[in-house]
Amino acid sequence: MSHNAGMPSVVVHPASRVRGHLPIPGDKSISHRYALPAALAEGTTTISRYAPGADCASTLSCLAALGVTIDGRGAANAHPDQRVVAIQGLGLGGLRAPADSLDAGNSGTTLRLLAGVLAGHPFESVITGDESLRGRPMRRIIDPLSRMGAQLRGNDDRPPIAIRGTALHGIHYTPPVASAQVKSAVLLAGLHASGDTVVTERQATRDHTERALPVFGVSLTRANGTISLRGGQRLRAAEVQVPGDASSAACWAVAAAALPGSDVTLDDVGLNPTRIGFLSWLERAGARIEISSGVPVGDEPIGSLRIRHGHLTALEIGPADVPGAIDELPVLAALATHGGALRVTGAGELRHKESDRISALVAGLRGLGGHVEEQADGFQVLGDRQLTGGTADAAGDHRLAMAFALAAIGAQEPSEIHHADIVDVSYPGFFDILAEISEP
Repeated sequence: MSHNAGMPSVVVHPASRVRGHLPIPGDKSISHRYALPAALAEGTTTISRYAPGADCASTLSCLAALGVTIDGRGAANAHPDQRVVAIQGLGLGGLRAPADSLDAGNSGTTLRLLAGVLAGHPFESVITGDESLRGRPMRRIIDPLSRMGAQLRGNDDRPPIAIRGTALHGIHYTPPVASAQVKSAVLLAGLHASGDTVVTERQATRDHTERALPVFGVSLTRANGTISLRGGQRLRAAEVQVPGDASSAACWAVAAAALPGSDVTLDDVGLNPTRIGFLSWLERAGARIEISSGVPVGDEPIGSLRIRHGHLTALEIGPADVPGAIDELPVLAALATHGGALRVTGAGELRHKESDRISALVAGLRGLGGHVEEQADGFQVLGDRQLTGGTADAAGDHRLAMAFALAAIGAQEPSEIHHADIVDVSYPGFFDILAEISEP
């Protein structure tokens, strides 16, 4: 594996197997969802193992621009297990008007969740981001937050989003598209609203926000896909630890499942049931997986995973399964290039991620020599041939950069991944770790 510092392309060499015992960086989704309530709490919250990537740094920099004092932003280079961020909360409704636009970078989570928080603050703010983020649809948060009383306008419903916060009122809301970010934006706005805010999900999505808020003293109820909270509750500071990122763990689990003779152990991984759907898919694909549960942190289950290669078989993922594996579909597609097959339907939502994740995934895997077909709401990968190696473009999408690398380790020849530096938004050091655990 070779790459030049500051150069966006990475060359990935074939591997015979992967072996290692790895710590996993803190969970990105949970890091965002601890930082935002911490800013609204009374007192100083300490967050251990805060995620190291640029996305979670974007949340901190936006909060700092809103008057929140944050210690530890300079600790981005600390070992992931030692990184501690301290956030001095300003209390519910206590954020201050920013002097300039808020830059969410590449992070859709930052933009959507922060919009929910700002909807209840009595000032105007503008949230923008990089080119990729400015192409992502925001109507899905504009509609419910407007119904609660805030004024939001976008550029054809895309960022930058201008938000004029007001005195909000609670609503009953059923998101038309399964989205943890939309649910979270509405619940965070609901903290600032009069009365009850109720969100009902047709399909369950990751539930980190519902697990995080009670850690900060918020009382909420959850039953049969409905979450309800009363506005105006005071949040109190907490000491929290972020579990290892399940989506990052999925990368190494796929690498181990893909290559014969592989054996990888991952420690302190978040085992939230809404995030580990990929494990059952890997088992169905033939991987051998052992799970050892640890002591939960906050309200998040945690444990260790050991993954070994098994004979690869075909998988079929349909609409009902997609929300539970949405972020892992690219790496499962990479796994299928090593043998077996993968057919995905009902995943049209992938076209609205950091990239059009369906077209870019299909193009990249074909560029590496894969047998892949694109459909309107999904794709099909046939692992009926060894990849030749070639070039793939990550297209501004960190999950695609990692997926292409995991496919490329099974190729006949080295492969080049363009714009691979985008992995830094979620997993700095990913390519170095891949090189360390790969055996030629």
